Amino acid sequence: MTTNTRNTTKITTIRITMTALFMALNIIMSSFGLPVPGGHVYLCDAVICLAALILNPVEAFIVGGVGSFFGDMIFYPLTMFVSLVTHGLQAFVISLIAHHTLKNKPKLASAIAVIVGGLVMVLGYTLGKAFVYSTKEYAIITMPYEITQTYLGAILSMLLAYRYKIKGLCLKLMNGNTKNQVEITN
Repeated sequence: MTTNTRNTTKITTIRITMTALFMALNIIMSSFGLPVPGGHVYLCDAVICLAALILNPVEAFIVGGVGSFFGDMIFYPLTMFVSLVTHGLQAFVISLIAHHTLKNKPKLASAIAVIVGGLVMVLGYTLGKAFVYSTKEYAIITMPYEITQTYLGAILSMLLAYRYKIKGLCLKLMNGNTKNQVEITN
């Protein structure tokens, strides 16, 4: 089965495994937050943004949306559907922008992508919380935490992707371009 874009991307075992790995990391990072005055900031956005910079939009949606849905289902079920839609769209938008704009400037495209994805996340959670809790005041009060969480995640993901070269390593692994094979000998 293939996805038709300019470049054909095959759905391979390694791509499914990478998607599942990022989804598991998302669930784990959704399980605890950094305490800040008046609330918590969760690090799941760093995983969502990093995965979106590496994976295609559909895989990124699965990591962001489905991973956050399961994380909330386990730890905080009231907002699990808000997380499914919001983090799913956040990841989809980041991946779409990062992979399909400014091809000759991938770092700039990625920076723009995580900024736009952050806006999607903040807007989505603000509207979602206003709906779930039936009060716009609570949604507005928690907005600074959403902004902090999303842009902390954006910065961490950019550092991991480019400074620590996680994006390049994952893409080499997924595309089968590993030059140095490790041999295990007895």
